[in-house]
Amino acid sequence: MCGIAGFFGTRQIPDSKVQETLGTMKNRGPDSQHFSRINGSSTQALLLHSRLSIIDLDSRANQPFKIGPYTLIYNGELYNYLEIRKQLQAEGVAFNTDSDTEVLLQAYIRHGEACVESFEGMWAFAIYDERDQSLFVSRDRFGEKPLYFARTSDGFYFASETRTLRTLCDKKFAPNQAHLLRYLVHGYKSLYKEKDTFYEGIEEIPYSTSLKISSRLKYDFKRYWKPEYRPDERMTLQDAIEGARTRLLDSVKLRLRSDVPMAFCLSGGVDSATLASIAAKVFNHKVETFSIIEKDERYNEYDNIMATVNDIHCEPHLIELESQNALEALTGLVRYHDAPVGTTTYYTHSLLSRAISANGFRVAFSGTSADELFTGYYDHFNLHLYEMRNHPDYARYSGDWMQHTGRFVRNPYLKKPDLYFRDQSIRDHIYLDREDFIGYLKVPFTENFKEEALCGSLLRNRMLNELFHESTPLILHEDDLNSMLYSVENRSPFLDRGLFDFCYSIPNPLLIR
Repeated sequence: MCGIAGFFGTRQIPDSKVQETLGTMKNRGPDSQHFSRINGSSTQALLLHSRLSIIDLDSRANQPFKIGPYTLIYNGELYNYLEIRKQLQAEGVAFNTDSDTEVLLQAYIRHGEACVESFEGMWAFAIYDERDQSLFVSRDRFGEKPLYFARTSDGFYFASETRTLRTLCDKKFAPNQAHLLRYLVHGYKSLYKEKDTFYEGIEEIPYSTSLKISSRLKYDFKRYWKPEYRPDERMTLQDAIEGARTRLLDSVKLRLRSDVPMAFCLSGGVDSATLASIAAKVFNHKVETFSIIEKDERYNEYDNIMATVNDIHCEPHLIELESQNALEALTGLVRYHDAPVGTTTYYTHSLLSRAISANGFRVAFSGTSADELFTGYYDHFNLHLYEMRNHPDYARYSGDWMQHTGRFVRNPYLKKPDLYFRDQSIRDHIYLDREDFIGYLKVPFTENFKEEALCGSLLRNRMLNELFHESTPLILHEDDLNSMLYSVENRSPFLDRGLFDFCYSIPNPLLIR
């Protein structure tokens, strides 16, 4: 886990500006900072790296990492690097480090742009190839690792954070007023439906996307993976349970690879409790958990947290939510994020990251996106009832909802179990109270809800939109900034290709009981 930045183009960026840019990345990589300049016939590549050492702590794995005519800067982790390394060694490749960094670059040298198809992990990286003077940039399947960019008349700038990008460009990017209004009216779920960021002229490499830039600064974006819903109608309930369990265990096992101490975020929910329990009970990992404790009984999950702690016999760290000086702390967080903080939830998460770092941990596990894999939101139940409307067991599904779920729902739209039966386009519950928020504005703003058509199932299409265009992108963005502020790497085992592919092969009738 690190910070990266770079430039590919015709401009000569002075060393003073490079050092200033590296200064904005220090918290992302406190262990070493370096940069490389590579001059081509008509363009120049400038690659900056700030390292947080997680695997192979030796300086031999520092970046920029060079093999022959190839130079790499990389932010993230290849969790299956040992398996890829073994395959490459069988093909005759020799290694000089024990790092996943070298594995990534050797995989690219051996297999070119297709190398990313075999990667399991989170990444944002750039590789400069001196042979044809091109730059190859890639971002992971789920968009766990950020990568912002700006295209100008003199070339291509990129960085892990917008403040780093702005420093390297030496340019003031105007605030994106439309995006600010979108956020104020519709909230965080609207922020990743467009390509906009909070700054005019700054974009983000999309998830599951690679970019090849030629020496003539021609841009070729390529989507290398597409999420799909492919139900296996032969699957039984037992198949679904065992298949999901096996793949989640595999995911956690891979993500337990580290040369530094690891912590577990424990919220009191099923998702984070599952991860801590797997690590402790299945893999005999010495687990230490970190939890936010809220004195307000409406939000206090102390009993749930301690139930897991006592069950797996781990060492808990309980952080009481601070109300004193909260506004001052939130102001500082907004300043670091270089944009509005998505919700106040991420203020509490920043306290968690601070405590994790203060206790000597460099890696934290979180339960991000279990809801989008296993139906964790109230509207999923309404959508599921719609999917089951012609199923022989519909009366049981409906009765279960009335007994177990419906009585807890407060959203006025979702109180109706048959919400989608007559109108499948209803999404008013997502932008709830938007008209009230519009009324507070001094300038006019209107924008209708929209979602991508990613599959034919109403339920699964909603879940895929949440995973790739609504909830998860914002969570990953905020978690990355909060954890890297304190030099902590965040890992999300539910964001695993094998687990995703299996969960999106489970037929809808088996999804909720």
